[in-house]
Amino acid sequence: MPATLPRRAAPEPVREARDPPDPPVLSRPSTLPELQAHYGERYRWLLLLAVMVGAMASIMSSTIITVAVPDMSRHFAIGQERAQWVSSGFMAAMTVAMLATPWLLGRFGYRRTYGGSMLLLLAGGVVGGIAGSYPLVLACRIAEGIAAGVVQPIPAIIVMRAFQPHEQGRAMSVFGLGAVLAPALGPTVGGVLVDLFGWRSIFFMVVPFCLASLWMSSRFVPSTPPGGGATGGSDKPLDALSLLLAAAGTLGLLNGLVQLHAGRHGLSGALLLGAVVLLAGFILRQRRLAAGRDIGARVAPLMDLSVYADRRFAMGSGVAFIYGMALFGSTYLLPIYMQLGLQLSATFVGTLLLPASLALALTIATVGRLAGRWSTHGLVSTGLVLLALSFLLVFFVQVHTSLWLIVSLVVLGRMGLGCILPSLNVGAMQGLSRALIPQGASAINYARTLGGAVGVGLCGIVLEWRLAVHGDVLSVPGSGPARLAAFNETFLMLSVLCGVALLVARGLRGPVPPRLKHG
Repeated sequence: MPATLPRRAAPEPVREARDPPDPPVLSRPSTLPELQAHYGERYRWLLLLAVMVGAMASIMSSTIITVAVPDMSRHFAIGQERAQWVSSGFMAAMTVAMLATPWLLGRFGYRRTYGGSMLLLLAGGVVGGIAGSYPLVLACRIAEGIAAGVVQPIPAIIVMRAFQPHEQGRAMSVFGLGAVLAPALGPTVGGVLVDLFGWRSIFFMVVPFCLASLWMSSRFVPSTPPGGGATGGSDKPLDALSLLLAAAGTLGLLNGLVQLHAGRHGLSGALLLGAVVLLAGFILRQRRLAAGRDIGARVAPLMDLSVYADRRFAMGSGVAFIYGMALFGSTYLLPIYMQLGLQLSATFVGTLLLPASLALALTIATVGRLAGRWSTHGLVSTGLVLLALSFLLVFFVQVHTSLWLIVSLVVLGRMGLGCILPSLNVGAMQGLSRALIPQGASAINYARTLGGAVGVGLCGIVLEWRLAVHGDVLSVPGSGPARLAAFNETFLMLSVLCGVALLVARGLRGPVPPRLKHG
């Protein structure tokens, strides 16, 4: 018996060998193939939903501030000229930041780029809401603009790369519904909040959307860049000089318009001339980098100008620039018109704008289904005609005009926007190669928001000019025929801009050219 004890003493190795192995610890899927395999066919819609929530936050931050401008002006005792910068500064920052989106996606991938932008937008909303000085409020608006600028091109990139051509119109309409839900609810809720709690409450409206977007992006947005490889695929540093040229040129352009608005014509002329020189230098540098003529440069072009070799894209960008002037100019002008021209409260203005936003959502849903069957030129032209007509009819509004007639004109204009939004970007980029889609989305959004920044400044200039002609100023309480005439003539200018965009949109006619490359 003692001799046999050692043989029976250690049976554990036999039992260990027969035990099933511990289940592996599965990490959360993060790359595009892993997410596609995990979620299956529904994944592309989950991805679109995730970026749609973030886009809603960025769009809300760009449009909701307009209902708070009068209250903010009174709080900080600043004039219309300085208060306008909370919109213009945001637009300038957003415009320039869009140029960096392709590089950021290539260097850090979708998830880190998108999540970082949402964190910056969240910080701008929280700090802006508790800021005690106008410069800090403006700085927070610029931070929000940078975040919104990086985010804005991403949904179009995802639609063009994740969806088949016959699904792209439907995908854009789904995204468009979310994109207009923010401005649909924003002015209404924002007007109530301004009346109850003041302008600070506006900044906090983006917080829940940012938090929801951060949660969804950590689950559905891939860590890979648009090319599908590992992050860190962009081995060249960001072209800081090009970004500086674009930023300085854009700020010079906007500040030149502000100085023109203030009547400082000499300074305005110098700033506008400097802006033209800087933006021309930006374009020249992109051409030299693309041709490899800057031997000492180890950076890639910030904007790939080869996208403009496609005629449809070039014409679509022209339409986007002019249409952006009318869109953002009217978005800035309309709440001020109703509050300071028609003497309505912020709450009432938000309520009156709600039917127009709902009409916009319904139109986008309808047009998204038609985008694959109707031509881009037909849809865009129809939208521009309706938009121009709505601005033109405002010209005839008088002091005693029914408010419901004014609401009907706004509804007509938003129906025009609903025809343009789902079709312009997709139609303009259909001829681009897959490799150029991130650059194309960045470039066309840059054109639209640069036009929007110019449009906001131009509306302020024309409004002040026409007020001076009619012998009125906005700082004097009350309204009358002279003030309404000044506003109406400014809307007439927007109608003319839509007419110009309609002429440029003729370049969108014809069949869609085949893409030069795939992959």
